[in-house]
This record gives sequence, structure tokens and C-alpha cells, in this order.
Amino acid sequence: MKILYGVQGTGNGHITRARAMQVALAAAGIEVDWVFSGRERSRFFDMQAFGDFKVFKGLSFATKAGKVDMIKTFAEASLHQMYQDIRTLDLSQYQLVITDFEPVVAWAARKMGIACLGIGHQYAFDHPIPKAANSFASNALMKWFAPVTLGIGVHWHHFGQAILPPIIEVDRPSASPSLQSLVYLPFEKSDHVLAVLQAAAHEFIFHCGDIAPGQYANVRVRGFSREGFRDSLYQSDGVICNAGFELASEALTLGRKIMVKPLHGQMEQASNALALTGLNLGISTDRIDSAAISRFIDEGQRRQVNYPNVAGLLADWLSQYPHDSLASLVDQCWAGVTLPPSSATAALAPRRIA
Repeated sequence: MKILYGVQGTGNGHITRARAMQVALAAAGIEVDWVFSGRERSRFFDMQAFGDFKVFKGLSFATKAGKVDMIKTFAEASLHQMYQDIRTLDLSQYQLVITDFEPVVAWAARKMGIACLGIGHQYAFDHPIPKAANSFASNALMKWFAPVTLGIGVHWHHFGQAILPPIIEVDRPSASPSLQSLVYLPFEKSDHVLAVLQAAAHEFIFHCGDIAPGQYANVRVRGFSREGFRDSLYQSDGVICNAGFELASEALTLGRKIMVKPLHGQMEQASNALALTGLNLGISTDRIDSAAISRFIDEGQRRQVNYPNVAGLLADWLSQYPHDSLASLVDQCWAGVTLPPSSATAALAPRRIA
């Protein structure tokens, strides 16, 4: 079986999920060609696992000071280039196309009338799950940005729907974390974040790309590398981040306390913050300031969820696609998963799969 797998490269969360899937698909004997879009090739790092991958410009959202900048987003979009990439992408050698919210392979499959599976967090929003800042425009974006034949969503809870647990690339380190917190806020102004952190009586590891690495009082600034970031996550007992999905999922698997700051104007992140707080798995803030940091230090609680190896189970299911039902995969993935007793799950409906 040979698959073309497209990955949205704007944020690192999609790529982290792709790394887990790459290992699992290889173990299942499935051959994969990888496509990434949303950033320039030179801005991808530690990509050896994906072999001779392709990069397209695709579509991505521009941000400024923690908000989506729609004017800049449209100014930087190249719809003509995207159309050419879709028109010329050859799908003839593949038995299946998969997209993790990557638009070029999704639209190329749609153009050719080929089945395309969507695997990723965004496809959970096809179901009635907790949503915030929802609108006709955001619903249309989720549906048409990377359209699929079948969407397989992932989330921290099934919410009574045919949704899988998170696909996580994370080891379980034996050493206990130190009393310090990892900070990763790529959509915020780094100099502002650093100043706020320095005012707190706490130790931080701050990953960013526009401040020189080094020790700044109580804040250790580090740049970007896959292994370096994982080391910081393992060493820390808490995480402060934007409200993307993947980093929070890793933190929950490791049992770290979490505070998220949603990207303003982004329905997915606002909804993630709503779900995280509604499940009592973390806390949320609208701004990064001293009050928010103090609240995280004083009130944040460590939560741990025993999610299974979803990537492995999903790869085995894909090797049998379309013969195995999605319902059987969902049942298998959630079997034995328990959220902490303090999580607010009592009001959630039991899982129902049509």
C-alpha cells in the first residue's frame, strides 16, 4: 500500500503528529510520500524522518501580537500558485491520500475524484463538540480549507462522538520534572513575554526564535530544535503555551500542569481553551501578564491522562482500509482511557457512534 500524506506546516503541532504517524506507518509496512505546505522549506527543521518530502506554498494564517491578521493573510496568499500545485500534483501511484489539514493534496484528490482521509484535530470540529468564537465563516473554513471524503478527528475526550484520542509522539521519561515551567508562545511578542516572566518568582525555560539563547535572570531562553524542546518539556512540571492542540496533548500524557492563551480570532484555539477548562485539565488566560503567571503558579494542577498509542492502532486500521469500520477503531482507542476524577466529565454524554 502506498499513501500520499499531506501535512499543514504552519505550526509544529501538525508535524509532531506526522512524526508519530511516520513511525507507525513504517512499522505497518505502508509506504508513504510526504507533502508539507504553509512555510518555506528552509524553515522546516529536523525533517530527516520524512525522506525526500515535497514542499508547497499552500495557505497559512498570518499573525500579529497574538491575533490573526486577515489583511496580511490575504496579502501573502498565492492562490494562483496553489491552483498550479493542485493541477500538476500526480496522484496516479497512490492507493490512498491522507491530509492533516493540508489543502494542496486535499484539493488535488477532490479534483481527481480520489478518496481522501482527513486525520487531525481540525476534523473533530465536524462533530458537536465544545466550540467558541464559532461563526459561519469559521465553519466554512474548517469544511473547505482541506476538504475530505472522511474526517477522522482527534481530541482530549470523545464528547460522545466518533473521535479518536490524541496522536502523540512522546516518550515517558523516568526522571521527575524540576519545579520550572516551559513557555512556548510563538504568536506573542517575545520581549513582552520575557519581561513578564522575569517579574515572577519562578524558573522558566522560554523557547523562542527572536531572542538570543542564554540566561536572563530566572528565565532560560532556548532556540528551536526538536530534541531540545522535548528535553525542556521533560524537565518542566508545567507548560504555558498558546491553545494549539499537540503540545497540550503531550503535556497531559506526561502529567504536566497547563495554562493556554488562545490566539485571538482563531476558532480552533478558542475552542481548545474551552474544552481544556471544561474538562478541568488546565486553565486559560486572555493575556500574558503578571496576574496570569501568578495564577498559573499558584492554582495550576498537574493532570495526567493515559492515552494509548493511537498512531499504531490507526496505522493498523489504515492497512485494512476500507474494510474495517471507523467505529471499531474508535472503540479500541478509547478502551481503558480514564480522565482524572476531578475532570468535569459527569455532564458529558456517553459515546454514541452512528
